[in-house]
Amino acid sequence: MTMQLVYFSWIRERVGKSEESMQLPGDVKTVDDLIDHLCSINEVYQAALGNKSVVRVAVNQTHVNLDHPVTDADEVAFFPPVTGG
Repeated sequence: MTMQLVYFSWIRERVGKSEESMQLPGDVKTVDDLIDHLCSINEVYQAALGNKSVVRVAVNQTHVNLDHPVTDADEVAFFPPVTGG
């Protein structure tokens, strides 16, 4: 199985795609691990996800914290904080 990753707003713009599928290494157990793994791939992911304080995450369409567990069967969405106006 492969994890489905979805990117929104300026994160999508920085990554250069709206979604992708990815096989996870065995040491990726949490959202935090996933972000660290993505940032280690190249500077594009680092620029998009490196500042974890401004990245929001949903796993299977539920907002979660960085310590939330992930598996290959999950859909993980990354987006910036939502602001009202």
